[in-house]
Amino acid sequence: QVQLVESGGGLVQAGGSLRLSCAASASIFQISTMGWYRQAPGKQRELVAAITLPGSTNYVDSVKGRFTISRDNAKNTVYLQMNSLKPEDTAVYYCNLKYADVYDDWGQGTQVTVSS
Repeated sequence: QVQLVESGGGLVQAGGSLRLSCAASASIFQISTMGWYRQAPGKQRELVAAITLPGSTNYVDSVKGRFTISRDNAKNTVYLQMNSLKPEDTAVYYCNLKYADVYDDWGQGTQVTVSS
């Protein structure tokens, strides 16, 4: 199991920005697909953004043009830059690591709250 530690959440006004970070404890990170998910109260967890080893990315439609996922393999860290935040972005954000059918690990989550 890979330990994932998220940071960077907090309270921000609508229109503001936050950058989330997720540091992995093992170098398997470097060949894994990394994803950011979020879960708002009363809603199912949804995939927000993902980045593969070659660096291809995908985003849920609601964040396209506002959020950017990136990775630094030298630091075993994945980032989520969130700009133009909206109240509907309020949720607990989770980092996920996937590699084949061997690893499917989650961080503890970090709260993002966007006030109107």
